[in-house]
Amino acid sequence: MTEATDGDAARRRAVPTATYRLQVTADFTLDDAAAVAGYLADLGVSHAYSSPLLRSAAGSTHGYDTVDHAHVDEPRGGQAGFDRLVAALHEHGLGLVLDLVPNHMGVADPAEAPWWWDVLQHGRDSAHASAFDVDWEFGGGRIRIPVLGSADDVQKLEVVDGELRYYDNRFPLAPGTGEGTPQEVHDRQHYELVDWRRADADLNYRRFFAINTLAGLRVEDPEVFRATHELVLRMVEDGAVDGLRIDHPDGLADPKGYLDRLAEASGGRWTVVEKILEPGEDLPESWRTAGTTGYDALAEVGDVLVDPAGEAGLTALDTELAGREVDYAQLVHDCKREVTDGILGSEVARLVRVIGELPGVDAATQTEALAELLATFSVYRSYLPDGREHLDAAVAAVRDRRPDLVAAVDALHPVLAQAGTEAATRFEQTSGPVMAKGVEDSAYYRWARFVVLNEVGGDPARFGATADEWHEAQARRLARKPESMTTLTTHDTKRSEDTRARLAVLAEVTPEWADLVRGWLSRHPLPDRPLAHLVWQNLVGAWPLSRERAHAYAEKAAREAGLSTTWTDVDEEFEAALHAMVDAAFDDATTHGEIEAFVARIAPAGRSNGLAQKLLQLTMPGVPDVYQGTELWDHSLVDPDNRRPVDYDARRALLARLDGGEVPEVDDTGAAKLLVTSRALRLRRDRPELFTGYTPVRATGSAAGHVVAFDRGSAEQGGAVPVATRLPVALAASGWGDTALALPTGAWRDVLTGTRVVSDAGGTPVGELLARLPVALLVRD
Repeated sequence: MTEATDGDAARRRAVPTATYRLQVTADFTLDDAAAVAGYLADLGVSHAYSSPLLRSAAGSTHGYDTVDHAHVDEPRGGQAGFDRLVAALHEHGLGLVLDLVPNHMGVADPAEAPWWWDVLQHGRDSAHASAFDVDWEFGGGRIRIPVLGSADDVQKLEVVDGELRYYDNRFPLAPGTGEGTPQEVHDRQHYELVDWRRADADLNYRRFFAINTLAGLRVEDPEVFRATHELVLRMVEDGAVDGLRIDHPDGLADPKGYLDRLAEASGGRWTVVEKILEPGEDLPESWRTAGTTGYDALAEVGDVLVDPAGEAGLTALDTELAGREVDYAQLVHDCKREVTDGILGSEVARLVRVIGELPGVDAATQTEALAELLATFSVYRSYLPDGREHLDAAVAAVRDRRPDLVAAVDALHPVLAQAGTEAATRFEQTSGPVMAKGVEDSAYYRWARFVVLNEVGGDPARFGATADEWHEAQARRLARKPESMTTLTTHDTKRSEDTRARLAVLAEVTPEWADLVRGWLSRHPLPDRPLAHLVWQNLVGAWPLSRERAHAYAEKAAREAGLSTTWTDVDEEFEAALHAMVDAAFDDATTHGEIEAFVARIAPAGRSNGLAQKLLQLTMPGVPDVYQGTELWDHSLVDPDNRRPVDYDARRALLARLDGGEVPEVDDTGAAKLLVTSRALRLRRDRPELFTGYTPVRATGSAAGHVVAFDRGSAEQGGAVPVATRLPVALAASGWGDTALALPTGAWRDVLTGTRVVSDAGGTPVGELLARLPVALLVRD
C-alpha cells in the first residue's frame, strides 16, 4: 500500500470537505476509478467515496453481498487494483472513504462464502458457527435454506463429487454422511433445503430485510468484529482509507457498541452511518459518528423547493384516481402489517419464541400484538435506552386502537423496554426492516399523489417547506451534526436529484398536469389508476428515456406496489396492459406529442430547481457528497437505472471549457450544473473559513418568497453567501421586481459568473444578481 507522510496522514484524519461517490464494479474497476482521480481533484472534492470493495458474490453489481472479508474483490481489481487507486488518489491530494457492510454476508452460493460453507458442513461445531445469527433449536439443529422450487424437489437432489447438488446449487456434506440416496444424505446434514415459500414463516437465521441470500452476522461478538474488520482496519492504519461509511447500522444488535469499538480501532476516523431518520428524529447523542449519509439533508433541500400551494390540487387528483381520499398513515400501517404477516413472518415468529409464554396471553394473540407494535412504530428503531419514547408511543397507540390486545401489549411492554435483553434487541432489529419494506418498498409505490415526496428519508404527507423552516433546519444541523454527510442522490434513491427537481414543478402547474393525466388515462386505461399516475410522473421526470428503461421501471414499480401484480405471482394480463401504456408514450402520436410539449415547458423550471438544490446541498452545513455523474444533469430512476455508466471524458472536456472562462447557458448540456458543482466544491476546499457558521440572509420585496439565501461565515467575519431561486414558475410570471437581499454592506463577487454587486442600506437587487443564472455564490470582493 502507498505510504503516507506524516503531513498527509494528519490531513487525511481531518473531516472531508466533500466526497464523490463511485460505484466500483467489474465494469468500472478500481483502475477505472484511479483513472478519474485527477478529474475528481479538478472538480474540487477532497475524497473519493467508494462502494464496498471486499470480495462479493460472483456477478455482484453493488458489493453489498460480501462473501469474504479478507480480500479485495478480484473482479473489481483485487488488492493490486486497490493499491493503484490509493496511489492515484494520493498523487492528486485526495483521500478515500470506504463503504463497509458489517450487518450481513452474501450466501447465495455457499461455495463462494468460506464461513457459511463451513457452518453448513459442520453445524454448531464449526469455528464460524457463532458468526451467524441462527436459531439452531427451532430448526432441530439444522439451518433451513429456502431454495427448492417445491417440497417435492427434494427428490431432485444429487450427490456429485462429495457435494449435495440441486441444479446449479452446491452444498457441502458433513464428514461421514455421504452414503445412501441423495435424500438420505440430505437428511443427515446440518442444513435442510426447503421450499422457497417457507421463507416467510419458517426460516431460522436472521437476514438482511427479507433477502434469503444475505445472512445476518453477529458483529457484536468481538471475535466476529475482529475477523470481519481486520483488512479494512489495516487499510485505515496504513493510510489507505481515511473515512468509513457504515451500511445499515439498524441491523446490528448494538449499534452504539459497534461504533464505539470501530472508533477505537480506527483511531477516530471520520465515520458516517447509513441511518434513515424520520422527520424530527435525531441520532442518539452517544453514537461516535459524524452523522448520517444524508437522506435527512436530501429531504430538507427538496422540501424548500416544493410549492405548498400545489397540495390541494394534487390531493384532489389523487382522490379522483384512487376513488377515495387516501389515508396515508393507515396505508403505511397496512403495508407494514403485510410485511409482518408475510415476508418477515419468520422474524416475528422468532421474536415470539425468544419472548416465550406471557401470563394469560396465548401465542396467537402475542404474535398479533407484536405485529401491531411493529406496524405502529413511528421510526425505524429504538436503541434502548435511547428512543424509549417511541416504544411507549407505539404501545399507547395500539392500546387505543385495539382494545382486544391491551392485555398482550401491557405484558409485552416491560419485556421490550428492557435494554440489552435478547427480546428487546430482536424487536429493535425487526422494526427497521418492517419500516423499510412496508414504507419505502410498498407504500411509496402505492401512494402516487406526488412522487417527489416519496423518497428515502422523506415524508410523503409533508408537502413543501418555507424558507424560514429551511433556515431553522440548517441552524439545527450546524449545532448538532456539522460534519454529517449531505446528499441529493445515492444508489438507493427512488429518483435522481434532477428527476425530482423537474417533477417538483408539477406542484406549480397542477391544473395542467391533472388535465394531461386524465387524457392519458382515458386513451390508455389501466385498472390500477394510481399506479398509472405514478408511472406517468416518472416518465415525465426522466424524459427523454429509452423504451427499455421505461418498461423496466414500470414493471419494477408495479411489482413493488404489489397490488395488481407481484414479484412472486406475476399477473401477465395486467402487466401486458401496463407495458401497452408505456408503449403509448412512445408510439401514440397524440400522447407522445403532449409529453414532449409538456416536458419542454417545465424543463427550464426544472433546471432552475436543479441548480438551486445543488447549490443548497453543496453549501449547507455538513460534508457534501456528489453521486457519480450528477455533476451534469442526471434524470435517473430507481436502481439499477441509477447505476448506468458515466462518461468522464465528456465531463473532463466540459470542465476544461468552464475553466477557460466560458459562462454557460442553463441548457440541456448540464454545463451550468457542472459550473455550480465545481465552483462550490472548490470554494469549500480552498476557503474552509467561509463555511463555519450559518445566518439567514433575508429578502424584501414583491418576490421575497422566491429566494433562499444564507451566510455560511462566522458572526464576526461573514463568509460565503449562496443565493438560490425557488418556485420558478410563479416567479416567471411576475419577475423579481423590487426584491432585494439584505447583504452586509460592501462589494460582493459571484464566483459562478464573476458578477460584482455592491450592497448598501437598500440591499442588493436580486434581479441584478441572478440575471445570468438562477443561483449565485457570493464572496467578499
